[in-house]
Amino acid sequence: MTIRVRFAPAPSGSIHVGNARTALFNWLYARHNGGVMVLRVEDTDRSRVSEESFRAVLDDLRWLGLNWDEGPEVGGPYAPYRQSERLDIYRAVVDRLLLAGLAYPCFCTPEELEERRKAAMAAGRRPGYDGRCYRLTDVERTKFEAEGRPYVIRFHVPEEGSTTFRDLVTGHVTVDHAQIDDFVLVRKDGFPLYNLAAPVDDGMMHMTHVIRGLDLQPSTPRQILLHYALGNEIPEYGHLPLILGADGQPLSKRHGEVSIGWYREHGFLPEALVNYLALLGWSPRDGSVILPLSQIVAQFQIEDVGASPARFDLEKLTWMNGEYIRSLPDDELLRRLEPFLVRVGLVSDPPSAAERSLMAAVVPLVKTRIERLDQAAALVAGIFREVPVDPAAAEKVLGEEYVPELLERSAAALEGLEAWDRDGIEAALRGVQTEMGLKPRKAFVPFYVAVLGSNVGAPIFDSMALIGREKVLDRLRQVREKFFPGPGAAGGT
Repeated sequence: MTIRVRFAPAPSGSIHVGNARTALFNWLYARHNGGVMVLRVEDTDRSRVSEESFRAVLDDLRWLGLNWDEGPEVGGPYAPYRQSERLDIYRAVVDRLLLAGLAYPCFCTPEELEERRKAAMAAGRRPGYDGRCYRLTDVERTKFEAEGRPYVIRFHVPEEGSTTFRDLVTGHVTVDHAQIDDFVLVRKDGFPLYNLAAPVDDGMMHMTHVIRGLDLQPSTPRQILLHYALGNEIPEYGHLPLILGADGQPLSKRHGEVSIGWYREHGFLPEALVNYLALLGWSPRDGSVILPLSQIVAQFQIEDVGASPARFDLEKLTWMNGEYIRSLPDDELLRRLEPFLVRVGLVSDPPSAAERSLMAAVVPLVKTRIERLDQAAALVAGIFREVPVDPAAAEKVLGEEYVPELLERSAAALEGLEAWDRDGIEAALRGVQTEMGLKPRKAFVPFYVAVLGSNVGAPIFDSMALIGREKVLDRLRQVREKFFPGPGAAGGT
């Protein structure tokens, strides 16, 4: 038997972290078992789905490296793979169910449903749908239809018995049919709901396994009943544990951004994010934390997914991202940094030859100092262009009494250098440091502020070498004139 799994998002924008993990676990299960990964888009809710959000799903999956074997833009034997293009299929299925007496129109209004719900609660009964329209006579049904009364289509759940399935993650689940309402298959507007479209497609596309979030486990008995009604093979189900935020509550936007798009924009590497997502609920048997995707595929087994909630830790993800950044070859890190430097205007798009050369020179300077790609620009901005001195840094660092003399003497020492390179710059500034009896931090942090505009940046000697003699001396002169006006303030240049 060929393993067939699917990722079936309802696109409303960039993929949520939880959905991305679901996509990943399905992908891993397919790849580990030599199976087929299907992408199926559940886009029948016209209030939420747009072409832009559909494209965002495809872009996010491709960025994560989660390619699909069947689906949009790939095709396959069970196309189309967008549910909005399969409406005729669902209508035909509903007609079959109606004809067989397994489904029926429900004419109850929201007000009637609410009134009966309150009455049931007041009487101590379960406040579910009471099956009233299933018991309508032909005359009553014909009357409602003649009036043009809107209706939904409900599936009739057997009144006796129960449904049991073995969840691959949480174990055996049994639900009495008395606890399952006659659920809605089709809205009043004629569009199918999830509990119709998902099992219809799972059956027609011969899904062998359905791996999805734990929040969807309550829908499984309903879908199994529909599978039986349609004569489908029943897939195996596995429901992944919830992802919690730091406060122990289900991960949501109150914990910060939770979309894959946010992580892309903020300089996380896809391989780091995939590695981290894999560890949310799954543990490799060799105990590793940093695992290339090929090793995750080799080790992944659904039996190793735990049922306990997983906690999303942004600090741990950020640390892991830094580890991946440091593991990249310099030329590859340069390629990945380029869009972030372009975005803030440090280099043109595309970069010129001179800009590309400078970018290559700064990569080794930031590689061990960043944990996200978007952090690099702030460290190297002063190398690519003149950056106004940060007022807070100026007040804190340049306000020290010794700084005017330090800058004055250092400018003179730098101006006298025969060769303008890193080693010469370091020797000149360390010479002044020694003469003035200063500790390294006191001697060199003022140059970060004066030359780079901030008290943080790439290593200062390397930065000054890349900026060039004339620009460095000019920046020192400007700082001395602005912050230390008076006789001799501009001396030495």
